[in-house]
Amino acid sequence: MTEELHIVGGGMAGSEAAWQAAKQGVRVVLHEMRPKVKTFAHQSGMFGEMVCSNSFRSDDSEQNAVGLLHWEMAKADGLIMNTAYDHKLPAGGALAVDREAFAQSITDALTSLPNVSVSYEEITDLPDEGQWIFATGPLTSPALGEAIQRETGSDRLAFFDAIAPIVYAESIDMDVAWRQSRYDKGETEEERKAYINCPMTKEQYEAFIDALLAADKTEFHEGETAGYFDGCLPIEVMAERGRETLRHGPMKPVGLTNPHDPEVKAYAVVQLRRDNALGTLYNIVGFQTKMKYGAQSSVFKMIPGLQDASFARLGGIHRNTFLNSPTLLDEQMRLRSKPNIRFAGQVTGVEGYVESAAMGLLAGRYAAAEMLGKTIPSVPQDSAHGALIHHITGGAEAKTFQPMNVNFGLFRPLDGVRGGRKGRAARYKGYTDRAKDVWSAWLAEQNAA
Repeated sequence: MTEELHIVGGGMAGSEAAWQAAKQGVRVVLHEMRPKVKTFAHQSGMFGEMVCSNSFRSDDSEQNAVGLLHWEMAKADGLIMNTAYDHKLPAGGALAVDREAFAQSITDALTSLPNVSVSYEEITDLPDEGQWIFATGPLTSPALGEAIQRETGSDRLAFFDAIAPIVYAESIDMDVAWRQSRYDKGETEEERKAYINCPMTKEQYEAFIDALLAADKTEFHEGETAGYFDGCLPIEVMAERGRETLRHGPMKPVGLTNPHDPEVKAYAVVQLRRDNALGTLYNIVGFQTKMKYGAQSSVFKMIPGLQDASFARLGGIHRNTFLNSPTLLDEQMRLRSKPNIRFAGQVTGVEGYVESAAMGLLAGRYAAAEMLGKTIPSVPQDSAHGALIHHITGGAEAKTFQPMNVNFGLFRPLDGVRGGRKGRAARYKGYTDRAKDVWSAWLAEQNAA
């Protein structure tokens, strides 16, 4: 076999697509413009670099849709998920990783495969020949974005995404802050103390909100519109929606007891989550921001326990690009106007590391099967992968299409047997049981072919 599969983008989706296709025996050329061409958010040229949070979110595969997606990806020999487990950090019920070690392992795994080669250059057009997967993510380069726009004949859809700051652990005042996961969640002592918590009184919270609202912020260029994804809203935007919004979001004080003053309930709590295996870096959970750098330092140092904080990275905001996939992609993620091209990852309109990698997994398998003359049955809609791909390739309303995390609202109602279960916990267990059954059968059918 001489034909090669070209994959553009070495993020979560591109890395997973390359791994899945190569494992099927296809020759893969992975195109990555970094570090030759830099982006706002990336710090290296490694594959699978995490640019926002270091968390893959909940790992509960029985009560959480993203945890179910974890399970399905691991079952399919997913590179991203299995590597995440290899570099897992204590994070209560979440799956968080040492981001640098994780990216290095992804890079090593892909470059060690004999049928994977890497080309470090920017791809700026959509080729007419050959098999291609474009997994360029939310930071698709302007030149490629323009090529996509020319081909699709429609305006690019975009929203603005923000990243949270990272703090050096040694600069956190532990005479004020304390270690505890919300509701003491976790199987080990380390997991039950995976987060650092900074308490606020009502007066401190009100002063923080005042400073947040008054701080200098990044302004958009004339003609740009900011449609934020709700799962990654800048804290200033949340505060603008109401002074209590943050206290019911990332700063909620529930499930936590301050050992320095156990009789006093904090009015609000800022949580920090470990960002590397050494425990030297912590990111401020949910604190994506569009404040300018000078303002960030002064405002965040108003948080008790962070008054002397040193920042390894401040937050920022960047433009994300995604396709109107319901109108542009078929059920195998091929561009309808150019079927030799598939798209995968966040550019398709899924949101999050896990969802992006999941779409890469499917695109890689679909492309490899087509190149090998095999037929893959449609992904079962009752799996987490199936619910997502159905949503982006036809289930969503095209006129109002927006990026979406996996959630049980995307799943078809349960059948009569499981549908008879009472309560949300039983219903979610019904969804996950059904999904695991159909996903396992789908994988077994491919293995038998």
